[in-house]
Amino acid sequence: MKNRRKTLSPTWQKVIEYVYVVLGAAIIALAFNVLLLPNHIASGGVSGISTIVNYLTGWTPAFIQWALNIPLFIAGVFFLGYQFGIKTFIGTMTVPLFVYLTQGLKPWTTEPLVAALFGGVLVGIGLGIVFRGKASTGGTDVVAQILHRYTHLSLGICVALIDGFVVISAMFVFDIESGLYALIGLFATSKTIDLVQVGLNQSKTVFIISNNQEAIREAILFKIDRGITRLSAKGGYTDEDKQILLCVIAQREFSRLKEVVKEIDPNAFVVVMSASEVMGEGFTL
Repeated sequence: MKNRRKTLSPTWQKVIEYVYVVLGAAIIALAFNVLLLPNHIASGGVSGISTIVNYLTGWTPAFIQWALNIPLFIAGVFFLGYQFGIKTFIGTMTVPLFVYLTQGLKPWTTEPLVAALFGGVLVGIGLGIVFRGKASTGGTDVVAQILHRYTHLSLGICVALIDGFVVISAMFVFDIESGLYALIGLFATSKTIDLVQVGLNQSKTVFIISNNQEAIREAILFKIDRGITRLSAKGGYTDEDKQILLCVIAQREFSRLKEVVKEIDPNAFVVVMSASEVMGEGFTL
C-alpha cells in the first residue's frame, strides 16, 4: 500500500519552519546556560567566544553574542548576498535572546565531562531543528562561509579552523582539560545534528552480482517487498557484459536479504553501503 502524505500549504509550511527555528534556538540557549557556560566549555562558535569573554570580563553572554552576531550577519549579507534570509536573521537574534531569558537557571551538573557530552547533544538537537527549518544561527558560520568563498578551502576545513581557534583560546584562558572537554562537546554536537537531520532509521544500499539474478530479483520483489534496479556493467577481468542488482532497504530488513541471497547463490558478490538519507515511495521523507 502506498504511503500518501498530506501536503501542507506553503503558508503552513513557512509557519512550521519558523517554529523550528525558534524551538531550536531555545534548546541551544538552554544547553548553553545550564551545561556549557557554568562548566567553562567553549565548544566553538559565538557561544564559545562568549563563554571565554564572560570569564575574562564578567560581561553578560547574551550581550556578547548579540554584539558579535549582528555585525557578522551584516558582513554575510555584504560578502555573500541575501541568501541568508529572514529565518537566519531570526535564528541569529533569538539564540542570544533565549540565552538572556534563561540565564538565571541553575546548572544541571558541575561535572565537565557530563556537561560536555549532554551539552553537545542538546546543542546538536537545537541546531538540527534549526536546519530543518531551512535556516542557521549565523555567527561564526558566516566567517567560515566567507573564508570558503575567498580562500577556496573546503567549508568543513573553514568551520574546523574557526572552531579550533575558539577551542585553543579556551585552553589558554581556562586550561587544556577544558579545551579537551570542548572537543568532546563539538563531536557530540556534530553526531547529534546528523541524527536529527537523517534520523535513526538509516537504510542500506545493496549491490548484488550473481549468476542467479532472476531468482534473487524475484525473491527481493516478492519476499522482502522491495523494488530493485538492474545496472549494466562489464567485467574487469573477463570483459563480459554483466548486470548488477541495486536495492535500497531498511536496516531492519538487511538480515533477511542476506539470508535470501545466500540461499539462492552462496557465491553471490554483495556490496553493502549505508544510505544516510532515502526519499521516495516506501521510505519516510
